Amino acid sequence: MKALTFTLIDQPDERLDLSGLTPVALAGLSEVQVSRLRIGTSRNPASVGDVFKVAGKDVNNIVFEGGSARFDKVGTGLNSGSMRIIGDVGDQAGRRISGGSLYIEGSAGDHTGSCMAGGRLEIKGNAGNCLGGPLAGEMTGMEGGILIVRGKAGDYTGDRLRRGVIAALKGCGDYAGYRMIAGTIVVCGRTGAMPGYLMKRGSLLFDRRPENPSPTFMPCGEPDIAFSSLFDRFLMDENIVNKPLLGPKPGKYGGDNAVSGKGEILFRQRDRLRSD
Repeated sequence: MKALTFTLIDQPDERLDLSGLTPVALAGLSEVQVSRLRIGTSRNPASVGDVFKVAGKDVNNIVFEGGSARFDKVGTGLNSGSMRIIGDVGDQAGRRISGGSLYIEGSAGDHTGSCMAGGRLEIKGNAGNCLGGPLAGEMTGMEGGILIVRGKAGDYTGDRLRRGVIAALKGCGDYAGYRMIAGTIVVCGRTGAMPGYLMKRGSLLFDRRPENPSPTFMPCGEPDIAFSSLFDRFLMDENIVNKPLLGPKPGKYGGDNAVSGKGEILFRQRDRLRSD
């Protein structure tokens, strides 16, 4: 059965709310019913048929051929099946995913993966600010799953992260792990200022020593722990990286002591990198 495919006719004139175009929301609807769904956000909102050509019937395998920075809330609430977007998306892509997989072949906007609870979200390009983080008024951010950005992430990556793994593979902006509660953030490449600021627990894993750590993080030497090797294996098994990130004896900072935090920043040391 052919995947349910939404082929972009032309770039939209308004921001679109695509939260209703998921496997669970479209189950049981005919092609005509799908085409009539309202997705526009203006006073005279566009329908699916105004923006996309719809073909295929496999609702558990959804493909968007063509993307736009105006595609907001793609994959919201996804709990099974797969979705693939061939192009860019806007804000809040993959919000509250609890299962299934969402693959974005372009870049994504702010609050991508906001409050994820499970599943896998992968972005080939870059992501905006507050990756995995909560919206205003929400107390926790991402609570599970795997979120991968193959490009660079913006500021406040993993804000209030509670569980799960976030990986930014070409660096990130300032305040990675801001207000982090638990969970794991992986960064390859340069990080911005103050990673782990106000984190309580959890792990930030870097492929190099952070350049601008908070003064309220304390150096803890080279702990001899099995965690680094085990997590390196996990990252490779999940096809997140293709070589060890930390090595056998990473360096460590502990904090954030400004909030009596029990978090950690583990990083690969340059001399280890040269000798491995």
